[in-house]
Amino acid sequence: MKKLLFALLLLVTQAQAQVQAPDTVPQPAAPRKWFETFAIRGYAQARYNRLLETNPDLSCEQCDRSWGNNGGISLRRIRLIFFGQLHERIYFYIQPDFASTISGSTSLNVGQIRDAYFDLGLDKASRFRLRVGQSKIPFGFENMQSSQNRLPLDRSDGINSSFSNERDLGAFFYWAPTAVRKRFGQLVKDGLKGSGDYGVVGIGVFNGQTANRPDLNNQRHVVARVSYPLALGQQLIEPSLQAYTGRYVVARDQLSTGVKHRSDLSYPDQRLAATFVLYPQPFGVQAEYNVGRGPEFNPRTDSIETQSLHGGYLLLNYRVRYQQQQFFPFVRAQYYDGGKKHERDARSYTVREAELGMEWQPLPSFELVAMYTFSSRRFEDFQRPTNQQRGNLLRLQAQINF
Repeated sequence: MKKLLFALLLLVTQAQAQVQAPDTVPQPAAPRKWFETFAIRGYAQARYNRLLETNPDLSCEQCDRSWGNNGGISLRRIRLIFFGQLHERIYFYIQPDFASTISGSTSLNVGQIRDAYFDLGLDKASRFRLRVGQSKIPFGFENMQSSQNRLPLDRSDGINSSFSNERDLGAFFYWAPTAVRKRFGQLVKDGLKGSGDYGVVGIGVFNGQTANRPDLNNQRHVVARVSYPLALGQQLIEPSLQAYTGRYVVARDQLSTGVKHRSDLSYPDQRLAATFVLYPQPFGVQAEYNVGRGPEFNPRTDSIETQSLHGGYLLLNYRVRYQQQQFFPFVRAQYYDGGKKHERDARSYTVREAELGMEWQPLPSFELVAMYTFSSRRFEDFQRPTNQQRGNLLRLQAQINF
């Protein structure tokens, strides 16, 4: 009898196990829907540059086309950013701008691609990754720093003259340890005005004609950068070195009739830059300087020639937090002597400028910047072989983050 009861109990136990077993088997995760693979964010900037203006002929084509005479209230940037991790090793980023102004055109608020690239992780943590598409060139902290985060309203002439819109089509290899990648991201997330994650080491090849322009020769530019964010007690610093080399072809639609130039319009385009950043906790310092050579208009010979260039800036800033608000008073001095290859006739510049400003963030989604500029600019091309302008102006910008 005992044996029979034991056998029946064993059968019941096995039957229960068979019924319950399927519930304990882990089910495969449901595939993500298409709208769960990416996110959308962005920002928009509105500006007015003509308060307390002393010289309407003072302007800066690369900085802000609404500077100077006939400049009114303008939309400087309207950016929508689509981004997402499609796979453990595949990340994409697409950023159009709907406030572009095409050179030589009177049309405003033209839609144009700024970024369109994907990152391919070469290991599971993407410490080694390959970026392909149109993206920022890893040259200059200020160039890579988003305009959404930058304190001065425009990038400095000395560094930004390297690339119009800071971008080009190419392929770039980046490496950074996981802990350093997290630190790069945290510097932006914590409101310390970081540049984002462009690796400890960055190496790349690109067309060299700047963003949204076709290649005009069969040679690639090459760039290399080394940067490392260091923690020294409570302070964070980031020193960097970067350089690029290639040959730039001056576009024919940027030439004045009668200007002299090389028959192939091809000129050496080479730069070396050093960067030092002390993140504002609460006092901050940002400094960059570059030297090199490239095409530049010579008013004495009415020709575009290969000439040396040099220039940079020093920015001092301070971070003040009051309840939920943030204030960033800042001062920047900049200097540049050289050409701007992507402007008419590779326009020749000498820039001396000082700026005093304040960024106020009453809410995370809203910022207001007021900046007073003292400027002396010589910018000369074949149509204006003698052009020295000096003046002061108060500039305002309201920014919405979403």
